[in-house]
Amino acid sequence: MRGLEYCFSTLGCSDLNLHQVADLAKRNGIEAVELRGLSGTLDLPAALAAEFGKPSGLAAFLSRQKIRVAALNTSVRLFDGPDLSPIEPFIAWAEAAGAGYLRVFDGGSRLSKAGMVQAGDMLDAWQAMRQSRGLKVDLMIETHDALADFEQLVAFVEQVPAARILWDTHHTWAKGSGAEALWGRIAASVVHLHVKDSALDGDGRRHYVLPGQGDFPMAGLMSLLSSDERRLPISLEWERHWHPELPPLEDALTAASGWWRQGVF
Repeated sequence: MRGLEYCFSTLGCSDLNLHQVADLAKRNGIEAVELRGLSGTLDLPAALAAEFGKPSGLAAFLSRQKIRVAALNTSVRLFDGPDLSPIEPFIAWAEAAGAGYLRVFDGGSRLSKAGMVQAGDMLDAWQAMRQSRGLKVDLMIETHDALADFEQLVAFVEQVPAARILWDTHHTWAKGSGAEALWGRIAASVVHLHVKDSALDGDGRRHYVLPGQGDFPMAGLMSLLSSDERRLPISLEWERHWHPELPPLEDALTAASGWWRQGVF
């Protein structure tokens, strides 16, 4: 067990530019960030171009920082499009940042075998292009829509074992999947994790709360991860961009400092 790499998504501070994000990470002892929104927009290539000019400017900035960009998060959906060409504007920035992954959503609702085959073909085409261009960045697929369902996620990783998975642990848990049973089936495919906390309101609906104030089973998740030999990024996805009523990300990071470091970590 090598421990985890603590991380946060800029979905929680999408008004900040990357200079400010790096300062926020440093203040909170965070080692890595995943980029989703910057400078008030989710159009990362445009935001990075406005701040740094060219990818080489981003690379020069990051060379002076003690922060790693774990991923650039796109809005592309694997199961809802004919191909993965919309990720092209992100590639040069991801390479300059030294990011390991570009995030794509799963999309869809109910997956057919034909749909899984098509997705596998698209991922094969991506890998062929990646090798021909000598790219280091790869794709990871978030468990957001169809793949938040236990049976569909397990079927997908069995059908497409080379797929890399961003496991949004809250999404699968909220849909009724036990972390232990699911981890036992998908662990080899998982390269990144999202965590967040929530509680039920009086109408039986979930709403996000500061880490540690809800009922997400973080202790159980951390116990599961303790046996993994990889240094997986565990990222706080504080969805303030979509839920502006939430407290600032820095408050969430302060609350998370004990919540996600409990147990052996």
